[in-house]
Amino acid sequence: MYLRFTATSGPRRNASRTFSLRSMSGEATPEPIQQRDGRRGRYDVVSFLFKNHSLSAEYTPEVSGRIGLVSFMTIAEVERWAIQSRWGVQRIHWLRLHLARFTVVPSSPDLCKKWAAVTVAAQSAGRRIECADAWIAATGLLYGVPLVTHNRSDYNGVPGLQVISHVEGD
Repeated sequence: MYLRFTATSGPRRNASRTFSLRSMSGEATPEPIQQRDGRRGRYDVVSFLFKNHSLSAEYTPEVSGRIGLVSFMTIAEVERWAIQSRWGVQRIHWLRLHLARFTVVPSSPDLCKKWAAVTVAAQSAGRRIECADAWIAATGLLYGVPLVTHNRSDYNGVPGLQVISHVEGD
């Protein structure tokens, strides 16, 4: 299972948290189910789970009983999100406990090559992909696991990436 939890700011979105899955038996689980939240990019899957957001129930079947992998980029973005949001010591502590349940995937030469291929492929398809999103997509592709996200459109230019999302028309 590949897990992405990002928190970026800017005109495209305020924060996104995403992850991908592999079952405990090692099987990838790419079954997309779609539904629109109406608040573009303000919350996403791991955030839904961390905050016990009402949309977390939609993604619970995809995450229950599976091993979570988190990109190193995701951890960096989450740390930025907490600092930028001026979270207190206790809330940061709870966030880190939540994240400790996942395995962090570090950068590697193979991941760097995959990142380069992802960015070029997206550009060739006429799609823009943010640097952090490219790292996360590359991790999913390198490990052969689907990406679970509430921001499906961030990955539309990435060929071969399996995306699980409950968002229609994103």
